[in-house]
Amino acid sequence: MTTHHHRHNVADVPGLMPDTPRQGGFGPVTDRAWSSTPYHHAAASWGAAKSVGTILMRQRELLRGTHSMFVMNHPTGYDCPGCAWPDDKRLTLDFCENGVKHVTWEMTPKRVEREFFEQHTLTALAEWTDFDLENEGRLTEPMVYDEVGDRYVPIGWDDAFALVGDTLRGLASPDEAAFYTSGRLSNEATFLYQLLAREYGTNNLPDCSNMCHEASGRALQASIGTGKGTCDLADWEEADLLIVMGVNAASNAPRMLTALADATRRGAQVVHINPLVEAGATKTIVPHEMVDMALFKATSVSDMNVQVRPGGDLALMRGMAKVVFEAAENDPTVLDRGFLDDFTADFEAYRDLVAATDWADITAQAGLTEPEIRRVGDIYLNAERAIISWCLGVTQHEHGVDTVREITNLLMLRGNIGRPGAGPSPVRGHSNVQGNRTCGIDHRPPAWLDAMDSVCGIVSPRTHGLDTVHTVQAMHDGRVKVFVGMGGNFVLAAPDTSYTAAGLRNTELTVQVSTKLNRSHLVHGRKALILPCLGRTEKDEQVAGLQGVTVEDAMSMVHISHGKRRPASPDLRSEPAIIAGIAEAALPDSTTPWKWYVDDYDRIRDVMARVLPGFEGFNDLIRHPGGFRIPQPARRRVFRTPTGRAQFSLAPMPDVIPDENDVLVLQTMRSHDQWNTTIYSADDRYRGIKNLRELVFMNAADMDSRGFVEGEFVDITATSRDGSERTLRRFRALRYDLPPGSAAGYMPEMNALVGIADYSTQSDQPLMKNLRVRVAKSS
Repeated sequence: MTTHHHRHNVADVPGLMPDTPRQGGFGPVTDRAWSSTPYHHAAASWGAAKSVGTILMRQRELLRGTHSMFVMNHPTGYDCPGCAWPDDKRLTLDFCENGVKHVTWEMTPKRVEREFFEQHTLTALAEWTDFDLENEGRLTEPMVYDEVGDRYVPIGWDDAFALVGDTLRGLASPDEAAFYTSGRLSNEATFLYQLLAREYGTNNLPDCSNMCHEASGRALQASIGTGKGTCDLADWEEADLLIVMGVNAASNAPRMLTALADATRRGAQVVHINPLVEAGATKTIVPHEMVDMALFKATSVSDMNVQVRPGGDLALMRGMAKVVFEAAENDPTVLDRGFLDDFTADFEAYRDLVAATDWADITAQAGLTEPEIRRVGDIYLNAERAIISWCLGVTQHEHGVDTVREITNLLMLRGNIGRPGAGPSPVRGHSNVQGNRTCGIDHRPPAWLDAMDSVCGIVSPRTHGLDTVHTVQAMHDGRVKVFVGMGGNFVLAAPDTSYTAAGLRNTELTVQVSTKLNRSHLVHGRKALILPCLGRTEKDEQVAGLQGVTVEDAMSMVHISHGKRRPASPDLRSEPAIIAGIAEAALPDSTTPWKWYVDDYDRIRDVMARVLPGFEGFNDLIRHPGGFRIPQPARRRVFRTPTGRAQFSLAPMPDVIPDENDVLVLQTMRSHDQWNTTIYSADDRYRGIKNLRELVFMNAADMDSRGFVEGEFVDITATSRDGSERTLRRFRALRYDLPPGSAAGYMPEMNALVGIADYSTQSDQPLMKNLRVRVAKSS
């Protein structure tokens, strides 16, 4: 991955980003040929098919990569390590272009062996692009940082575990350690990981949810008594209206295109709400639909695109509620009075709040006209069964919790919760991020800790731990001295890249459990370990034989995944085995049978069945084809809130318009050819971009008013809440169909603009979709 912007004044931490990209990387932005051409084709289609073929050839995995398409997301195969979209049991081929990228990136025959580190110091590797680091291939054995030689050297597994254990036992308090996880960790490994942290004595369990859907969980818990959506794929198949908010389906959840195409073909309506009109919000040809592919027959996946102002979603929902209440004046049956009277609280107060909200305020904050809002409101009124789905375009704002609760308010007005074909349905990102939270990765102690303590014979702490933002602050301040990362690339995923890097460097020990080399291995503590683990596609052989692990998708379905490939190295260990090894070293007096658990994962699941609500009979349930759905009382209109009812939110409508005329609201986002911090190329097919990542998309009028020409170099300066400024220099300004006053660019490059103080007071999420920036010509 090219990281040109960090060569300027925003991030001067030694070794953080390259000064001279290595040959074979993307190269300096000034030397690189690039292009920007509007994309008018159907999403997926032959472009995706061609991309899959290119990926298989490039990774030299034509045969095994093709075979992966037939076992990925199938009951006897492995779960895609990419997104969390549910498996469609109707399909023989249930994969997508990005899933093939994820799998072949993991299946690569390239290896990073000890000889690689003998040849390269970390100072030298810091000059490499992130693309080049990951492109070297799979890690093969445990490595420890040698400060004298400035390189990683081999270390045995027992010695590695001893180093972690000795360091943890030497801390003054368990709260001086933090245990982070990305969203790919299996349910079994997740349960062991949180058990390790809590038996050790801390709830410092930051995770990637803290940066993406924390707002969704808190909002839904407050409104309907569950931190998850209530819908499943069957509901999507029954809905006659799908409202999709802040989602780039074609890139972030490509298999969702099948559901959207099915909906329009059966006569349901689909409304997309997003500042950008993405390719997945127009038309698609799903590649497994062979006849459509042969005939180039595209299916519309949108009846209306609503380009709301960034952060204006709550105002739009409030306006739609106003349309519902106005219609109810002439036709009271518009409101589901049976549901409202029997199952909700504060309905009348909400009606008064909506009545007191002026249309002028709603349209200004939404960035839409009243007729536009009335049109989408009328579509909602005419639907018998409506689902509202959303992603980070909704949650990564100061008022993300209030917005999700306003979505729930709108659904409740017409009884669109707790019945088939209706409900709230957040689109989760990483493949098991929801399962991580279900199985205990939460810095706020879950309600079932009493049960776990009783079953496991430990005493868990009950004080709140640190989330992601506060873990970074604590590392920076010296309050967290050990950072353990289960997967991911933390330094690039977190906000305020320079600040995060300085925090990691301030620790006594960093431990990264990984499959590939990445930037977080180069930005490390005074002592550092790389512990290589099995990938999702690989066979996991333990004492009791081949093991399977489970994941939970975005709709609460839990199913088992079995790796099929020989491990990349005989020295790799599974994530549960690595966690158990750390636990035995850190907790020598523990009575927890860590190794016994790892010998047979059924034993872990038996404990989980006694601890986690809805997991009773876990081992039997996952052996059913397709797994099982975790029960949710809200689907039965049982709302476990303080009132015992679904609770209307009475939040004020926020002011999302900057006070200064020259300030734009910038949102960070992925390109199509990346997954989180992993960049596969510098292209973004669906936005028409080739060979460029250092860019800022702008409204044409905003560019003209500043005198910018297409592709001109500009500097982007963000002012943080604490008054500090961060600048990215020499990014190219490109015209794009965006609302006036807004801008957009790629993460993780633009994470450097998100100050550590820039997080929501409602959810503690970094404000990655609501940065206040000024853009000026580069000098």
